[in-house]
Amino acid sequence: MSRHEVEKLIEEIEREKGELPRDLHITRMCCALVAVSNGSVIKVTRPRLEYCPLRTSLQGKCGAGLREAVARAVEEKIEQFGHFTKQREICRDDVAVPFGASEIMMYALQNGRIDAAVTVCDGVGTVITSNPYLVQGIGARMTGVFYTSPIREVIEKVEKAGGHVLSPQTAEINQLRGLEEAFKFGYKRIAVTINGFAGESLEEVRSLEREHKISVTILTVCTSGVGGKRAEEIAEYSDLVWGCASLRIRETAGKKAKLQLGVKIPVFILTRKGLDLVESYASKEFQIHIKDGKYLVTHSPGADKHVKVRMGDFTAYLYRVESLPIRGEDEPRPLT
Repeated sequence: MSRHEVEKLIEEIEREKGELPRDLHITRMCCALVAVSNGSVIKVTRPRLEYCPLRTSLQGKCGAGLREAVARAVEEKIEQFGHFTKQREICRDDVAVPFGASEIMMYALQNGRIDAAVTVCDGVGTVITSNPYLVQGIGARMTGVFYTSPIREVIEKVEKAGGHVLSPQTAEINQLRGLEEAFKFGYKRIAVTINGFAGESLEEVRSLEREHKISVTILTVCTSGVGGKRAEEIAEYSDLVWGCASLRIRETAGKKAKLQLGVKIPVFILTRKGLDLVESYASKEFQIHIKDGKYLVTHSPGADKHVKVRMGDFTAYLYRVESLPIRGEDEPRPLT
C-alpha cells in the first residue's frame, strides 16, 4: 500500500459514481482504506491485518466479515464523535490514548515545550494552532486522514478555537506548507505530524527547519505498510515514531530508539527533542531517572526493577533495558 493506492481508490470511486463526490474523506483502519461520504462509509479496501490490539472488538472476524466490521467501527466514530461531518468534535482536554500523538502535543503546548503544532483534521486539512485542546480534539480518536474535502461548519469551529486553516477552500493536507505558515506567524518551536505511509518527505521538513532556523519536532504516525526506503527515512529524520503494524519500523526506528513507550503499539523516541516532548507529558520521576541508555515505559509493573511514573493522567512504569525494541505477544498480526 502507498500513496498510489489512495489515488487509485479515489479514481475507483469517481468511476463508479460517475463523478467524484464533493464530500469525500479517506481514513484507514486495520490497514484498510475507508472512504466516507455524507456521513456514511461508501467503500472499504481489503484489510491487511487479521488482528489489532487497539481494535479487539474486530478480533475473530475474517474475510468479508472483517471488512464489514471495519466499516461499522468507522461508522461508530462518526456517530460518537462526528468525524467527517459538520458535527465534528474539535476540542478535548482528556487523555484518550495513553501514548497518543495528540496527547503528547497537548501537554507540550500546555507546558511551553513547543509554541505550535501543525496537524491534520478531517473536513479541514492542515491546521496550525497553539491551542492544546484543539490539537487534542482533532487527534484524540482519529486513526489517520489520507484525503479530505472541506466542511464549512468544521472549518469555522476550528478557526473560532484559534486554529489557522491552511486552505479553507480545498481542505488541502500539506504539512510542508503548514510549517511555512507557522514560521510566518512567528512560531519558532513547532511540532508537526507526518503520515509515515503516505505523507510528505521528512528530509524536506529538515531542510525547512534549517532554512528558517526554527526547531521542528517530527511525530511520524500511520506507519503500517511502509517500505524499506521510507522506513529508513523515518528512522533518520523523525523525533518520535509510532510503530503501528510495521515490522520495518520496529527493525529500523526501534533499534535506534532511546525510549520505547508501550509494547502492543510501540512509540519510539529517537532524539533529544523527542525526549523533551515526552518529558513534558511525564512526571518529575521520569525526568529524574531517565539518563543515558535505553528505556521502556509500559502500562504494567513487571518482575524487573522499575520506577513508577505518571504519563499524562495515568500510571506507568519505567525500566532501563539493554536494547530496543521490546516486543510482546499481543501485537498486530501480521506485521506489514
